[in-house]
Amino acid sequence: MPLNVEKIRAICFDVDGTLSDTDDMFVQKLERILRPIRLLLPQQDPHRAARRLVMWSEAPGNFLVGIPDTLGVDDEIAAVMEWLNRHRPRPMKNFLLIPGVKEMLRSLSARYPLAVVSAREANSTHLFLDQFELTSFFQVIVTGQTAKHTKPYPDPILYAAKALNVPPESCLMVGDTNVDMRAASAAGAQKVGVLCGFGEERELRQRGADMILATTPELVQVLEE
Repeated sequence: MPLNVEKIRAICFDVDGTLSDTDDMFVQKLERILRPIRLLLPQQDPHRAARRLVMWSEAPGNFLVGIPDTLGVDDEIAAVMEWLNRHRPRPMKNFLLIPGVKEMLRSLSARYPLAVVSAREANSTHLFLDQFELTSFFQVIVTGQTAKHTKPYPDPILYAAKALNVPPESCLMVGDTNVDMRAASAAGAQKVGVLCGFGEERELRQRGADMILATTPELVQVLEE
């Protein structure tokens, strides 16, 4: 079903691969590890191989994220992670912003209420938003521990819709993986898949994406038209 722009009253954004280039940081680290393999396999491109490995990790990674939800111990795990973050020294984390995202959010926030709907934990979500001064664009920030269940359950989108006082079917979910598409479908929201993360067009379409964009900032042009 094509995207119905007139129906959109609020927009929800995933973070990793949609607003943040975090996954590309993983690719860079993995590429350095794989570089020596080039001596044994000269025909292989380390960057392409690293990217494919990160892409393949998405499905099992998202499955593992959902296990604590299923077992009902996500709050306990979040509490342990928060304690560890407070009591162990950690280097300052540097995030990458997808080019054009800040300008897009500035434009869209003038016309729509916006929400973050991420499976990322709260601390790193806020660190990313604060680093690039994006927090003020969002009326609601939903992280992995905000709702009872995280994506691919519909709970985070339903939570955001209620907080924005908008019916779920009037929300647009923007994300880069099939998990985002599944959550939006379960919530009854429209969905746009973006290819600047690690989802592939075929799988995004299979999960019901109403539109596919090469990169997230293209959404401004779509909504203006």
